[in-house]
Amino acid sequence: MSTPILQVRDLKVEYTTSAGAAQAVAGVSFDLAPGEFLAIVGESGCGKSTMLFSIAQLLTYPAETVGGSVLFDGEDLTTLSPEDLRQRRWRDISVVMQSAMNALNPTLSIGAQLADACRAHTDWDDKKIAARSAEVLSMVSIDVTHLKSFPFQLSGGMRQRAMIAMALLLEPKLIIMDEPTSALDVVAQRSLMRQVENLRRELGFAVLFVTHDMSVVSHFSDRLAVMYAGEFVELGATREVFDRPRHPYSVGLMDAFPSIVGEARELTGIAGNPPSLIDPPAGCLFAPRCQHATDECREFRPELVTTDGHAVSCHLVNPRRRS
Repeated sequence: MSTPILQVRDLKVEYTTSAGAAQAVAGVSFDLAPGEFLAIVGESGCGKSTMLFSIAQLLTYPAETVGGSVLFDGEDLTTLSPEDLRQRRWRDISVVMQSAMNALNPTLSIGAQLADACRAHTDWDDKKIAARSAEVLSMVSIDVTHLKSFPFQLSGGMRQRAMIAMALLLEPKLIIMDEPTSALDVVAQRSLMRQVENLRRELGFAVLFVTHDMSVVSHFSDRLAVMYAGEFVELGATREVFDRPRHPYSVGLMDAFPSIVGEARELTGIAGNPPSLIDPPAGCLFAPRCQHATDECREFRPELVTTDGHAVSCHLVNPRRRS
C-alpha cells in the first residue's frame, strides 16, 4: 500500500458550552491513501463536519482541537502557523462547503472569485489566470461564458460545480467535501457525484467526503466510515459495509433508507436519541439505542478493532478479552 497522504491520529475536538465541554470528536484515527475516496456517514450532529473542519484547521470558537495530530504529507497541520496553513490550503488541500450560495461571494462574478483565489496563492499573470479559470469551469461542464455570471444566476447544481472548479484551481492533492449534495435533488446529486468521480480518476486527487445520506456515496467511495457520537464505529471497503454491515448502528442506517432493487421492505428508524456529549454514558455510546446491548456493552467502552481490513467497535463483533 502506498504511503498515506493523510494520517489522522487520536483527533479530539471540544465545544465550549455553559454546561461544560462537549466532546464532538472523541479520538478518531484513520489513514487516507493518495487518490482514495473515503466517505464518512452518520446522523446529523455526530461530529462529521466538525472533524473535517478540524482536519482543515478551520475551526472557530467555541470549537477547539484539544488533542491528536493531522499529518498531511508527513507534516502535522495542527502545529503550523496561520501563514503556513494559508499556503497549504488551496494549493495542497481544498474544501468544498455544504452550501455553495453561502460559500460564494454574491457580489462578485464566478470569474472574479476564481481570479482572487489564484492571486492569493500564485504569481500568475492575468492571461494565465483567465486560461486556468476557463479550464477548470470546463472540467465541471460549465460553459466559460458563466465566468461573467454571479452566483444567484446559477442553479444550485451549477453553484456546487463552480465550487468544485474553484477547489481544482491549483490541482490539490486532497479535496475535503462537506455534504456538497445536501441541497440538491436526486438527479443533480447523481450528476455531481459522477463529475467528482471522473475528475478524481483523471486528476488523481484524494477525497474526504462527509454526508448523512449513505446512498449518495454507495457507488463512488472506496471506503466508508460510519460515525456515531464523535467516534468511528465501523470502517471498511464501501461495498463490504453496505453488503455486510457489522455494527448495529450501521445496520440501523442501512435499514433506514430505501433500495430501488430487491423486494420491497418496510423502512425502520433507530429508536432513541444520541447521547450527551458533555456527560456521555459509560460503556458503548450506542448501547442505550441498541436492541442487542448486553450488560458488558453498558459497562465497558469497546475499541475499534480491525480484522482483514475491516474495523468495528462493538463487543458483539469483537468479544472483550477478560484479564
